[in-house]
Amino acid sequence: MVGNGVLKAVDGGLTLAVRLTPKAAAERIDGWISDDAGNTRLKVAVTAVPENGKANAALIRFLAKKLKLPKTAVRLIGGDISRQKLLLLEGPADAAGRAAFQEEITARLAELAP
Repeated sequence: MVGNGVLKAVDGGLTLAVRLTPKAAAERIDGWISDDAGNTRLKVAVTAVPENGKANAALIRFLAKKLKLPKTAVRLIGGDISRQKLLLLEGPADAAGRAAFQEEITARLAELAP
């Protein structure tokens, strides 16, 4: 269930809304969470502590691996010191390529967090 607001097409790729839990016992995807406005976020837990960007770096490494993207294609663009993160998944610039990329990422997310 890739819900409302999780993935959005933007210039340069897709944005992915995430709710991060640092200092977890294990790195994992915990499904989905919705806020009062009805926006959905992917729940991700990492073992890294939220100090000096360590949890953010762990989030990028973990999601890049799970989504089968290079680490350089996943960037934090919002929520540097918040649990609510916005990531940019860099993808094709053309509309057709971006649509295929969005379908691919949506399918991978559906497998990881049904």
